[in-house]
Amino acid sequence: MRKTRYRVSRWALPCAVLLMGLAWLSATGRATPASSSKSRTPLIVVAALDRSAIQPVLDAFSATHPSISLNYQDLSTREVNRRIRDSDNPPDVVISSAMPSQMSQVNAGYAQALSTRETRAWPARAKWRDEVFGFTFEPVVFAYRRDLANRMSPPQSHGALYRALQVPDSPLANGHMALYDPARSDVGYALYQADAGYTARFWQLVSAMGKAQAVQVGTTRTMLEGLSSGRFVFAYNLIGSYALRWAKTHPEIVVRFPRDYTLVLSRMVFVHRQARHLHAAVQFVDFLLSHAGQKILANDTPLFSRRKDVSGPYSAWRLRAEVGDHLFPIPIDAGLMAISDPQKRRTFLRRWQREYQDQTQPNASSSAPPREH
Repeated sequence: MRKTRYRVSRWALPCAVLLMGLAWLSATGRATPASSSKSRTPLIVVAALDRSAIQPVLDAFSATHPSISLNYQDLSTREVNRRIRDSDNPPDVVISSAMPSQMSQVNAGYAQALSTRETRAWPARAKWRDEVFGFTFEPVVFAYRRDLANRMSPPQSHGALYRALQVPDSPLANGHMALYDPARSDVGYALYQADAGYTARFWQLVSAMGKAQAVQVGTTRTMLEGLSSGRFVFAYNLIGSYALRWAKTHPEIVVRFPRDYTLVLSRMVFVHRQARHLHAAVQFVDFLLSHAGQKILANDTPLFSRRKDVSGPYSAWRLRAEVGDHLFPIPIDAGLMAISDPQKRRTFLRRWQREYQDQTQPNASSSAPPREH
């Protein structure tokens, strides 16, 4: 019988090996960058927190978790609340500075309880039922134009501000002062509730600001832009992380921690109960609470870390050293749920309007809703 001979090209074997390798890479999702991205776990984070402020943390998380594709959505507090209730498109992780409304959402059952080494070790005063965690430590500040000192001694405390508003022809009067509108800003509402708990003269101060026709706005950014433009000379109850960052590039602005008491708010984070990428969501929260994540907050962002074992220019340790016993963190407890009660809110806003004496005042709002963070 005649034997059949097959001629094998010198390229046949290498090509066969190459094709087998490509088939294997395709099956394992490592053939190309495109297939690699498809194999990564998505993670949807909705946050009332400027992306530019937290970007170093996001970059570090992505670098240490390359298998997770992070989708960070920078929204207003009210947009975040709407996303929380969207059962058709729920986020995995929720972050907000509006502490009462965040607590209200948790109490309504939108958060999952977590039990990891980081969450169990987190201070009890900075979490609630292992479901929501305060991961920043941001002071609430005054800010004013540097040239205000040419006309008066800029107020350094709530009491000094009240007295400054009583002065005839005060530089702060006639719409030259800005503050949050509690009806439009959930953050502003929470801060005023805290103010009312720390000073018996709060409503007297509100009345004085109303008589001075202080301008009520929706965001800290609106206050800062107004200060830089010269529209305002003084702003009250700004989120310190944003104000301090702004002042770095706007030398005409001075930021001060009130000397009588300085409130501290916390960005609160939780994993949504309907999170579709649960493991990735837990890893993200763990990173925010970890020593590595908090170290980045303290050194590379203006958001101020909470951990006692972390130091840096933006750390709770540094803030306590500078402000001392006059630092008053807003507690993460059942009191926040009481503040978020709709009836309590309506009662507070009615009194606010009454103390402001229903004065017609300049309106800093635009046709678009404010992006409060």
